Amino acid sequence: MREEQGKLPSFTQETSPPRRGQSSRRLRIVLTVVLSLVAFQYLPLSSVLSSTSGSVQVPLRAPEWLAKCELLNAKPGPPPDFNTRTQSDRFALGTKPTLITNATIWTGGVDGLEVLKGDILLDRGIIKRVGVIDRHTLAGYIDLVRIDAKGQWVSPGIVDLHSHIGADSLPELNGSDDTNSYKGPVLPWLRVLDGLNTRDEAYKLSISGGITTALVLPGSANAIGGQGALIKLRPTADRSPTGMLLESPYERNGSVYDPRAYFRYRQMKHACGENPDGVYSMTRMDTAWSFRQAYEHARKIKESQDDFCSKATRGDWGGLGDFPEDLQWEALVDVLRGRVKVQTHCYETVDLDDLVRITNEFKFPIAAFHHAHETYLVPGTLKSAYGHPPAVALFATQARYKREAFRGSEFAPRILAENDLQVVMKSDHPVLNSRFLVYEAQQAHYYGLPHNLALASVTSTPAKVMGMEHRIGYVKEGYDADLVLWDSHPLALGATPQQVWIDGIAQIDTPYLLSKPAAFQKRPETPNFDKEKDETLKYDGLPPLEPKPSRSRTVVFTNVKTVYRRDEQRIRETFTAVSDDVLSAGVVVVHDGQVQCVGSATSACASSVLPSEDVEHIDLEGGSITPGLVSAGSALGLSEIDQEESTQDGYVADALSEGVPSLAGGPGALIRAADGLIFGTRDALLAYRSGVTAGIVAPQTRGFLAGLNTAFSTGASHRLEDGALLQEAGAVHVAIHRVGSPSVSTQIAALRRLLLGETTGDVKVWFDKIKAGEAPLVIGAASADIIASIVALKAEAEAKLKTSLKFTIVGGAEAHILAKELGAANVGVILAPARPFPNSWEERRILPGPPLSEKSAVATLLDHNVTVGLGIASEGWDARNACFDVAWAALDANGEISKTDALALASVNLEKLLGIKTDNLEGDLVATSGGDLLEFSKVVGVISPRRGVVDII
Repeated sequence: MREEQGKLPSFTQETSPPRRGQSSRRLRIVLTVVLSLVAFQYLPLSSVLSSTSGSVQVPLRAPEWLAKCELLNAKPGPPPDFNTRTQSDRFALGTKPTLITNATIWTGGVDGLEVLKGDILLDRGIIKRVGVIDRHTLAGYIDLVRIDAKGQWVSPGIVDLHSHIGADSLPELNGSDDTNSYKGPVLPWLRVLDGLNTRDEAYKLSISGGITTALVLPGSANAIGGQGALIKLRPTADRSPTGMLLESPYERNGSVYDPRAYFRYRQMKHACGENPDGVYSMTRMDTAWSFRQAYEHARKIKESQDDFCSKATRGDWGGLGDFPEDLQWEALVDVLRGRVKVQTHCYETVDLDDLVRITNEFKFPIAAFHHAHETYLVPGTLKSAYGHPPAVALFATQARYKREAFRGSEFAPRILAENDLQVVMKSDHPVLNSRFLVYEAQQAHYYGLPHNLALASVTSTPAKVMGMEHRIGYVKEGYDADLVLWDSHPLALGATPQQVWIDGIAQIDTPYLLSKPAAFQKRPETPNFDKEKDETLKYDGLPPLEPKPSRSRTVVFTNVKTVYRRDEQRIRETFTAVSDDVLSAGVVVVHDGQVQCVGSATSACASSVLPSEDVEHIDLEGGSITPGLVSAGSALGLSEIDQEESTQDGYVADALSEGVPSLAGGPGALIRAADGLIFGTRDALLAYRSGVTAGIVAPQTRGFLAGLNTAFSTGASHRLEDGALLQEAGAVHVAIHRVGSPSVSTQIAALRRLLLGETTGDVKVWFDKIKAGEAPLVIGAASADIIASIVALKAEAEAKLKTSLKFTIVGGAEAHILAKELGAANVGVILAPARPFPNSWEERRILPGPPLSEKSAVATLLDHNVTVGLGIASEGWDARNACFDVAWAALDANGEISKTDALALASVNLEKLLGIKTDNLEGDLVATSGGDLLEFSKVVGVISPRRGVVDII
């Protein structure tokens, strides 16, 4: 194996250049050392050869080759005394020691069940002491930074096993995308390190979410995409990619060969299924063969090396030739030698089985299957992999965005853990913002993953999977000083770091802290999903999701803690139990989908149901009745599988570049989303079962003019069903973005003409309503500059039309910059996503919220009287999480948003901003068990006045 050149000799690192004589003398010393090593290894060879019959010419490079032979079977890992080190190899000079006192410490030890109360001493980049620290130990520290944790939680730094941070950089630009190479399906010789961008805007954001270490992998365009880079997110003094490496697996010994150095694990990306198949126009059979062909080539090199070394070590040099190696393939050879952790992007059973068979054929282990949406259905297949069962790195709820992810389940982490398989939650950043990786662990716990395994899934387990459990993933003496001090239990929704340390260095200069209720310091109670988990397995990942109406016309909900009702475009609290006493709990009587009365257990409402009536009773166990939430911003209702065109309504023609077909109405046409609705999608039904009872969707466009939105019931089975279509059309949607062509100014000019010029057909009908202030104009925009032009255009149009117009901005990543102006102009904003993300150049000036800024975007806009809604920017799978988004927004506002105002963010506010008008009937109400809709509760029923039923979930 070819040794790579590492650091320069020490004499090149002097602060001032040495004199010529000194340089020559030092060079002679280094050469003497090298020649001595050569002679030392050559002499034994000579003696061996002289004792054999005949004369054999010993190659000049024999010592080098024998040294390589000696290391062929060396295993990676730290030196035996690694955790007795007194200083980290990443220690930054000048870093002051830190003492964190009065902490509740989740150590990650003893299978993740160990929790300590005490102190943590950080010094020289490592954890020096944990627990009770005596005075004598502290007496030696003069300049000690003291942090009082006040009893709050400290965890190991969050470890992301699957990220593209620094490779797929933010903001995403053509010049900074180094995620995939398209030079062939098998490229094991590539290294992400060679394309790692140290200027990625995401580093500081991810650190603020507790991320301290990330495995940056190549993308999944290739069957074998290359080698990953395991980095700390803290930039070092040299500001280089190499300086960010946790441990360099490439430069082992400096410039002088040292056989005593220890190997470090390398990480390699494999991928199977739709991605490599699609990029290279292959089938699964082609991809499987590309793996086997590559590994066969590596196997031959490995065997030739083993054969060479067998002969060389016994002095049989005759006709042996040079040591067999190939720089392009050495990494794959090292996979076969167990020195590389293979991280494999693989979803479906067929692909999982393919890779497992290949591991057994070529005898190499897989560290983890990533994404791996069907692993929970075939744990036995994973257990038959060579060496050991791979870990499984998952999303919590992201699924169904392509066919191979269609059977993804929120219960997968729990099921895998029950089958004794290691579970890792990951980000795939920027697919999911790694700043909120702990949110994936929170959701996994909510759906049944035990709390210790949920916390381990983003700390100690990924550390083990990467072969780095000797230094990260735990709060233990001798480990890297990578810690997070949280404002609440790490598994509590909205848990936010108060401070993050990497290598003992505090990463947030001035953290803005949130005040959380005392209950948030406890591990959250989660619902029982046993029945749903069992059905998921019974139906091979696709359990029936359709709602089932109550067997009785009258349903009585008991043990109700709170009731919230709609009051036109407001939400109000209509009942609250005065205590936890059963007699003060609420009773809600529903008949034919209509709420008949609400009262306490001793009220007339409770006794209004006659014993002879056919009644179904549902105990909410301290739960709540709440207006159903609304989803907006995604293609929910117009798409089943995002990456399968045949499952979608499709995209409308761009009126600015290609024109609407004349057969569809030409320039005067407005496409109606209602005409393309797709009911009964799994994403819609899962949203319904999560309390999101309505969706508002506009025609999908990649251009300027989208068309008319529509509102629909997420629980309906088809359009003709009673209550399925809530409102056929409510508003016109357009989008203004920096796409290069046509220009932003052209798009604004087109909008000005629609508002102030002559139009025809449906465009005229609807823009006449907009001009009269009767219907909102919904404009997709992110940039503050574009939003400012829209506000100016609104003022111009209002002056000429002499009326007030209704404008709504959707997206709004930079809307906070114009909060005052938007409030004064009466322009509403739907933030999509609910938590900002600088994905593109026009979204880069986000307001991140605590701990990086005092205010969140939601709170800032509300402070200036802007009507705010929370939407979705990703695929429809995220609609089910609207309740979490709303609760999180309230928590980030630090008590400034009431529960009723929070509920409005994803219900009545969205309807108002998107032109959906409620009728005389009350909208759907959601019954939750164990808490209200904004807590870790469980939806057990939906009360639907429009359809006259109560659906039992």
